[in-house]
Amino acid sequence: MISAHSAPEFKNSVVRWIDRRLPIFTMLHGEYIVYPVPKNLNYFWSFGGMAMVVLVVVVLSGIMLAMQYAANTDLAFDGVERIMRDLNYGWLLRYVHMNGASMFFIAVYIHIFRALYYGSYKNPRELIWILGVVILVLMMATAFMGYVLPWGQMSYWGATVITNLFSALPVIGEPIVTWLWGGFSVDNPTLNRFFALHYLMPFVIFAVVLLHVAAMHQSGSNNPTGVEVKSQEDTITFHPYMTAKDSFGLMVFLFVFAFFVFIAPNYMGHPDNYIPANPLSTPAHIVPEWYFLPFYAILRAVDFQFLWLVPAKLGGVLLMFSSLLVLAMLPWFDTSKVRSCRYRPIYRWFVLLFVVDVVILGYVGGKPAEEAYIVIAKLATLYYFTHFLMITPLVGWIEQPRKLPNSISESVLKSV
Repeated sequence: MISAHSAPEFKNSVVRWIDRRLPIFTMLHGEYIVYPVPKNLNYFWSFGGMAMVVLVVVVLSGIMLAMQYAANTDLAFDGVERIMRDLNYGWLLRYVHMNGASMFFIAVYIHIFRALYYGSYKNPRELIWILGVVILVLMMATAFMGYVLPWGQMSYWGATVITNLFSALPVIGEPIVTWLWGGFSVDNPTLNRFFALHYLMPFVIFAVVLLHVAAMHQSGSNNPTGVEVKSQEDTITFHPYMTAKDSFGLMVFLFVFAFFVFIAPNYMGHPDNYIPANPLSTPAHIVPEWYFLPFYAILRAVDFQFLWLVPAKLGGVLLMFSSLLVLAMLPWFDTSKVRSCRYRPIYRWFVLLFVVDVVILGYVGGKPAEEAYIVIAKLATLYYFTHFLMITPLVGWIEQPRKLPNSISESVLKSV
């Protein structure tokens, strides 16, 4: 990317005084004002910024909720209800925090789709992609522990089912489960651990996001054509062009966010979580939050012993974690030298089919573990891994891509 801009001269004397001693304003000016970005970026490139804004909102609302929350199994459920009913604007804090988690996942999943479609994981951006997958894993861990805190029926039984998965691991499984529980079942020590970790993890996410952004600024942004920046004519400054576009996209996104907070706050939740946790009453159908459902379907798809060596439970756990591992390894599975699916007529359809496959996994993951849904989950899981391990490398070898433009400017002028 084009860089090396001269240091700005700030008009404010206080800013100048601070900047001479700690050049933070010069850094921000270089990274977010005059930073050059490809001139053909579309609104898909706004979702990274949207995710960052939602993360800040979720963290701030979570800090305020933590001031009122009691991590005790006798107090947690009633304490959350007290926040909702008696605390000034407590209902708003809780709904913003609860729906903020879903909106964060929506923004990140669209961000991932953009990277898949436009090949943003390819050389030299492999580390950006891997850090993104690490962020996804940290998000999932944080959201799972947060879901336990209201101490409703789904909170309790979700914690019981998911933590029990670690017991499938040979040798180390049982000690891990005992440590997570803090005893011999999900109880008060478990809630304390999850509350502490749930409070800590967002700051770990922030740290990895900073690394993610730093790596992106080092390699430069990808763009819809997948062609690298070749001259200053291919770029525009981040401000005001991208800030204006990102601001509009953010306003629309926040409008959707506000719809769920004020109109349908419990639409993406489960009604059983408004029932106090009862270890003696198992819900008819234990289901995690919607953003976990594709991985939950992969977990449940393994209901057989593999080669008489790997039990079904261990096989499901390994397959679920492998689904994230193959995602992280995608830069090395894709053998095509062309990044963007705009110029890959065959692979484009396979990427869209992969998205449909993930939606199907999410659908069956939310259904009871009945024969028809398990069969669909097995087929969808098979395609999930086939896409990464076979289709992606094979298509890269046999596909004849369309002719790439000579530069980003050329592609922009052709589309005018």
